[in-house]
Amino acid sequence: MKKIPLYFLSFILIVSVVACKKAPAPTPPPPVTVVPKAKLMNLPAGWNYATLINATFPDGIELYFFDSIHAGKKTKMFCVAYSSKNNLFEFKPTISTTAKKLSDFSKDETGKVLASINGGYFGGNQSYSLVKFNGAPVFSANIKTLSRNFNGTATTYFPTRAAFGVSASGDPSVAWIYHVGTGNELIYQYPSPSSNAEGAAPNPVPNETFPTGGTLWNIHSAIGGSPMLIRNNVVNISDIQELISINNTSSRPRTAIGYTDAGLIILLVVEGDNTAAGYAGLNLVELAAALKNLGCTNAVNLDGGGSSSMIAGGQLLNRPGDNGNERPIVSAVLIKQR
Repeated sequence: MKKIPLYFLSFILIVSVVACKKAPAPTPPPPVTVVPKAKLMNLPAGWNYATLINATFPDGIELYFFDSIHAGKKTKMFCVAYSSKNNLFEFKPTISTTAKKLSDFSKDETGKVLASINGGYFGGNQSYSLVKFNGAPVFSANIKTLSRNFNGTATTYFPTRAAFGVSASGDPSVAWIYHVGTGNELIYQYPSPSSNAEGAAPNPVPNETFPTGGTLWNIHSAIGGSPMLIRNNVVNISDIQELISINNTSSRPRTAIGYTDAGLIILLVVEGDNTAAGYAGLNLVELAAALKNLGCTNAVNLDGGGSSSMIAGGQLLNRPGDNGNERPIVSAVLIKQR
């Protein structure tokens, strides 16, 4: 038997050792950053999911923000969306006997306020817009008479102004309404507003039969505003009939409320009167377009200008139009966690 040379045995040993070594592990891919996405809706172009504040929210309510070009101009908007049928949340219009900041409405409320916006119109400490909550008697009615010029004389008109509400089961609706009778408990809704117009003779006082098609609006909680912006998926800005002049065609801060066919209630605030940052705000037509873009099929304008404000997650989100200072208001809409 021939002896195997020592150098050959060494070669075999080296090859065996090398062969037994494991191949180096592949370099792991870099971690993938998961960007949270809206669960309640497919966000339109330009809208973003507000990650930090949404992390503090329970499932079923979300905040989105927009800081881009809308209607050909730089625009900043904030939107809170939640399901109207979700029993975790309470829609609470509220009123104060003295005007106070939206942040104070939220701070003074018992329980957890997730989001809030300013409500309807007011003067001094008096609300001119409907405020109703939890089936209780009306706290404040939509204004029932207005003085406007007709043939050179101050004349009384009876407007059917817009309102947004939810039923006891959570179904949202909007309507042109009027409080019939000496009290304000009977609220009639109409399929079209009373066709008033400044400079034309006033229409009669609305009642059970005028305007045509009136029915009782058996609403559980509601906030009044003006004008209607979207009705039955059609932009229907009834500012003329509602006799409302709020810089309708000018760029201003705006607040609105509406809902989608999927039953999402939409709270929207538009920043404006912020020349330094380049945010002028929107006019009513542009506001309605923004709401349509979010999927709203029905929507009502609320008080705007320096009153426009939104708080979510305990933070004031927009820069108010009064040089960045919160304006004291009389009514607000709070979204609470039950």
